[in-house]
Amino acid sequence: MSQPQKLIAGANAPLPTDNISIRILSQSAIDCAAYRLTTDGKVRGDGDMIFYGQTRSDDGSVSFRGHDSDGFFDINLPVQPASIDKIALAFSSAQTLAQVGDVDVQVLQGSQVLMTCQLSAAGRNEKAIILAECYRRQGSWKFRFIAQGFEGGLKPLSEHFGVEIADEAPAQAQPINTQKPINTQKAGSAPQTTTPPPIPSAAQNPSINLSKITLTKNQSSINLKKRDDFGKISVNLNWNQRPNSDKSVPKKGLLGDLFKQHKASGIDLDVGAMIHLKNGEKTLIQALGNRFGNLQSAPYVLLRADDRTGQVSGGEWLDINGQQWSQIEEVFIFAFIYEGVPNWAQTDGVVTIHVPEQPPIETRLTEGTSNLPMCAIARLVNQQGSINVERINQYFQGHQEMDKAFNWGFSWKRGRK
Repeated sequence: MSQPQKLIAGANAPLPTDNISIRILSQSAIDCAAYRLTTDGKVRGDGDMIFYGQTRSDDGSVSFRGHDSDGFFDINLPVQPASIDKIALAFSSAQTLAQVGDVDVQVLQGSQVLMTCQLSAAGRNEKAIILAECYRRQGSWKFRFIAQGFEGGLKPLSEHFGVEIADEAPAQAQPINTQKPINTQKAGSAPQTTTPPPIPSAAQNPSINLSKITLTKNQSSINLKKRDDFGKISVNLNWNQRPNSDKSVPKKGLLGDLFKQHKASGIDLDVGAMIHLKNGEKTLIQALGNRFGNLQSAPYVLLRADDRTGQVSGGEWLDINGQQWSQIEEVFIFAFIYEGVPNWAQTDGVVTIHVPEQPPIETRLTEGTSNLPMCAIARLVNQQGSINVERINQYFQGHQEMDKAFNWGFSWKRGRK
């Protein structure tokens, strides 16, 4: 297999007329975006911007997956509309590039790396960068490494490409008193007396919204206003699959270096849920024991196919049927390390909850001690038809200890996938 072609800023190279992936690796969290542009350098509409809040183009031919320090844009070049002249790739950060560190770009066809580029962070004070572009030239596609700094953040960058950005983000919940313990009442008990204010309904003519809600110790809860149909709610567990032992060499999605054991293979980090329905029924959803659930019938929660390698960049997904939210009392989300010695801080795990017409809600799993493989992440509680999302972020030795702490009452025994 030939060595990847290395590009310097300003250089270009031909692309195969095929499905390709652009991988962007960074040493800190960054917000990546792709813009499908016409010959005037502008998007045709909101559907031509792909980023964390809208991970697919309107026709699905460009999509984003992965972690905010190891992300992929998957691009189907042959089916791009004739009006699309180029696809620009960019990122922004709250930090300057010098603070973020070097950023690596790979162009892949399947698993083969065709090209590599490195953006040097030395002396760079910009907070937004136009990294590269795929562009048409005489009936074919080419790739150009740009590395151009841009003044401002993601909003002015997007507006530069013609995207209409909402001026004001939806209101977030007021911070919760961190001295108040997390409610561990059974789901059937009386609701809490203090409820965070709801997020307002989406505008009649929404444009792209760049807001992202992060639940922390200081702001640990958010309430989504009641509606008849929440649509499909998707919960994603993802983690940094590139250990930071050698930042200069991009890894191939392995987490083995984060653990004392299993160094030659990816860690198996699993997401699961305990569900309490309004009729009193309680159900467990997890890959262990092949309990994948059902989206169309009770418990109205489905775990997508389990990743047993730790090398799938999209992470693990759990779907909730928001049309049936009235039948659900609570969805309690957890994650556990099926194999390996846990090191939560280095995995930089993040759980993101996607609710249609709402900003992504995320919480990070970075507070676990080195000997506790189970994390109670968050719970979604039905409060008179609204969804109250509560961050938990507590760590346990196993399922049974977590169950006892939150009074679920399951009977546990050792199982295998």
